[in-house]
Amino acid sequence: MAGHSNYVPQSAAAKWLESRLPVISLMRGSFVDFPTPKNLNYWWTFGGILFFVLIAQIITGIVLVMHYTPSTTAAFDSVEHIMRDVNFGWMLRYLHANGASMFFIAVYIHIFRGLYYGSYKAPREISWILGVIIFLIMMGTGFMGYVLPWGQMSFWGATVITNLFSAIPLVGEEIRTWLWGGFAVDNPTLNRFFSLHYLLPFMIFGVVILHVWAFHTTGNNNPSGVQPKTQQDTVPFHPYYTIKDLFAIVVFMILFAWFVFYVPNYMGHPDNYIEANPLVTPAHIVPEWYFLPFYAILRAVPDKLGGVVAMFGAIAVLFVVPWLDTSKVRSGTYRPLFKQFFWIFAAVCLALGYLGAMPAEGWYVTFSRIFTVYYFAHFLIILPMLGFLEKPRPLPASISEAVLKSGSGTPAGAAAAPETK
Repeated sequence: MAGHSNYVPQSAAAKWLESRLPVISLMRGSFVDFPTPKNLNYWWTFGGILFFVLIAQIITGIVLVMHYTPSTTAAFDSVEHIMRDVNFGWMLRYLHANGASMFFIAVYIHIFRGLYYGSYKAPREISWILGVIIFLIMMGTGFMGYVLPWGQMSFWGATVITNLFSAIPLVGEEIRTWLWGGFAVDNPTLNRFFSLHYLLPFMIFGVVILHVWAFHTTGNNNPSGVQPKTQQDTVPFHPYYTIKDLFAIVVFMILFAWFVFYVPNYMGHPDNYIEANPLVTPAHIVPEWYFLPFYAILRAVPDKLGGVVAMFGAIAVLFVVPWLDTSKVRSGTYRPLFKQFFWIFAAVCLALGYLGAMPAEGWYVTFSRIFTVYYFAHFLIILPMLGFLEKPRPLPASISEAVLKSGSGTPAGAAAAPETK
């Protein structure tokens, strides 16, 4: 399904390069001539948005590193130095800090789009798994980056999360000691987190290349879930989707700019403007907002080891979604029961995010446990059962038919049997 470039070098230099390193034809085949389903909607633009934000995070991070000091005695002051003394340092810092939140907003939308439209189904399992790996590395990068300002939430967040590893039988204490670089969160910990926070974005970039390569090999999924059958089902990626992605990026950047210039600390915690103090524990320790659903799952289990297993299991279950969903229909558009359960699941995830920000007491814990059970039930019970119980709507015979007949009810000549390939 990967695009074959029709690029023909014209100049002598271009012919010389093409015969030795066909990089131009490779880029044209992947991002210009690549045949893309003609019915992709704006939910598909978040891949381009994510790539744009990743590049912005890497560039701003490289500049910030030039002025940051990874030392427990100087880290907090070096951040203030960036904010006050470095030319446009305040903007770079706010771009980077809010960029992390924008990255997670876009990736959560990207994941939920994939879940709704069945982008994890064959033959795209590898692309989905690589996406989950990117998500995991993002979480590690975000956590370590949150520690670097060395405020109260940075210090105590690092203390709480790294202590969780001690619950792992046999090797837990050794893992925690290795993460700390000693016997408490201190200067070696900050140095390790700084080093890894700088390294991991480049790892993300590498896995993103594999992710793009994987879905360019199998072809894009699309809202109908029907594979392109003829050339009329596709259009070249450029200019149709480059312009669409560019428009979506501009709209997203307006939201991004609003946070950076008007409410730059809205998604942060005020306690992180207090320098880290191991002798003063904040009244309520919470991670960044994008970790809150998993933090709620962690606290929902009364046993420490059980909580750790549940928290990591909430991410690990995403790796096996392609084999848990037994339905032969790919897109949620044609699955009426699945569509209802999908929106219930989305509401449960939002509720877990809210509960993760609340104190671990009273009815907050009760509802956290209820929603945690439902979270796992969605993947382990509901998805497998729906494949046998649900009666999907008839699929269109082709993408072109779905596009031309959209909004007019069931397309004429719809396929009688579900198509999965």
